[in-house]
Amino acid sequence: MTTAIIGVGRIGKTLGEDLVAGGERVVLAGRDPAHAAGVADQLGELASAASVADAIAQADVVVLAVLLEVARELVPHYADALEGKIVIDPTNPLGIDDAGNLYRTLPEDQSAASVVTGLLPAGARYAKAFGTVLATSLQSAANRTPSRAVLFYATDDDHAAAAVQRLIRAAGFDPVKVGGVGDAGRIEAGGDLSQGGGLQGRLLDANEARAALTPAAA
Repeated sequence: MTTAIIGVGRIGKTLGEDLVAGGERVVLAGRDPAHAAGVADQLGELASAASVADAIAQADVVVLAVLLEVARELVPHYADALEGKIVIDPTNPLGIDDAGNLYRTLPEDQSAASVVTGLLPAGARYAKAFGTVLATSLQSAANRTPSRAVLFYATDDDHAAAAVQRLIRAAGFDPVKVGGVGDAGRIEAGGDLSQGGGLQGRLLDANEARAALTPAAA
């Protein structure tokens, strides 16, 4: 399986490192092709760089490791190419103001997942994942011992679930499903199951994560 990571910022680069360390093949694409190529060179033979269009074409799974506002433009532009692909969405409803402070870009009752799924073609298979924890934790907590840390995910699609479980494990974490796309807000920034929200910086193991799920979301 080949995974395209669109966006080579903190999340995209760290996820690429984790996946390659877990034996997964990745193709990196970003606004700066030279930067993407440089990161791919650092990651070794399982990583390569390409244009966004070529990365999507080569991939079985596409990770949108970009800001939500970028995803709003990117997804419609590549909608035809995303048809039939498994799309993993780490986006959060956050922006950065002129002072460098984070702020919420969506109403409290609207998730980034609802925005992205509304832009995807009908044949795309969607999962929300890899945006629940901070990039620093994605790096430092991979393959944590004695008990692995959990990465939550949300999807309504069995094929997407299988792919995201594989990639979460390859990245060095345990996958736990929080529910369907309607539950994705719980694992976005500010949600009760996000590291920067209700978990207040904590990383859970699998037992703790399952205990945190309500019966309705399990």
